[in-house]
Amino acid sequence: MATRMTINYEKKPCYDIVYTRDFDLLLDELQAFDAANRRIAIIADSNTEKLFGETVLHILEGNCKKVILYSFPAGESSKTLDTVREIYKTLIEEKFDRKDLLLALGGGVVGDITGFAAATYLRGIDFIQIPTTLIAQSDSSIGGKTGVDFDGYKNMVGAFYMPKLVYMNISVLKELDERQFYAGFAEVMKHGLIKDAGFYEWLLENMYEIHDRNPEILEEMVIRSCTVKKLVVEKDPTEKGDRALLNFGHTIGHAIEKYMNFEMLHGECIALGMVAAAYISWKHNWLSMDEYYEVRDMFVPFNLPISIDNIEPDKILTLMKSDKKMEAGQIKFVLLKKVGKAVIDKTITDEEILDAIREIYFSDEDAKE
Repeated sequence: MATRMTINYEKKPCYDIVYTRDFDLLLDELQAFDAANRRIAIIADSNTEKLFGETVLHILEGNCKKVILYSFPAGESSKTLDTVREIYKTLIEEKFDRKDLLLALGGGVVGDITGFAAATYLRGIDFIQIPTTLIAQSDSSIGGKTGVDFDGYKNMVGAFYMPKLVYMNISVLKELDERQFYAGFAEVMKHGLIKDAGFYEWLLENMYEIHDRNPEILEEMVIRSCTVKKLVVEKDPTEKGDRALLNFGHTIGHAIEKYMNFEMLHGECIALGMVAAAYISWKHNWLSMDEYYEVRDMFVPFNLPISIDNIEPDKILTLMKSDKKMEAGQIKFVLLKKVGKAVIDKTITDEEILDAIREIYFSDEDAKE
């Protein structure tokens, strides 16, 4: 049995998100796109190729014109134009044309790379998202953002390009190692903080079931998280306004991610960025002190960091000013008016940002005290 949610673009149905607990309905869903008469390329990374590649390949073999499986080394370091170039080369050699189809089988990196390759190969061919991590199921597979990093700068080259379908097999979340699972939870928490205080409270109430990866709770969690993102991206699909609210925690988080040379996971860096943004919100008298500390400490039981050592606050600020979210030389900062209501603020000063970075900076001197 599947649950279906439709994403609309300009008030018209654009694509469906299908929530299931297996891959049993995948072929039926693909047949709606005339899969029998199309070449299909499954794009995976080295992790998802081992876990799910053969399963999906077996489902498609004999049921489409041709199916291939292409994989690249797992990790953020593969999210480059060089990887996209190799995908182009493979598609050309396998004679893929505009009527053919790409399947993104993996997490956020796989989805972003596959979407960008689909948007630009032959000026655009169809693709489908099959997200296999919590961060991809709850966030990155929804909304049509695609892209790659460039010289270490996060998502600097990309395109808005909508998938034809997002197929979520919630059961694959059981295969994630703990660090990846909890890193994905950072984006789930973000959706509650920016738009749905009730969801935020639900996460608190179901903490133990989330830890245990209870199937029913995980399915509800992913659906509720995606519902928040659906409402935001439908209102502003190309980030000209409110979609920027989804960047809560990302302004400082992306800078930390680059500073750490991508040795920390994306969600871990975003958690730190959200703590810093909540701190600024407190200093603006929007959150009470108790609310700030509750938001901060909520990350702890989900094994997410709330402080970091070995960083240089001034360099983090400099990296922030190279981020694609800059607008006319001004950093767009997402803050919390209250839990469940985020706002965009373009008036935050460098000193306020440095103060927030120092709040999450755990120095050697702190350790001595």
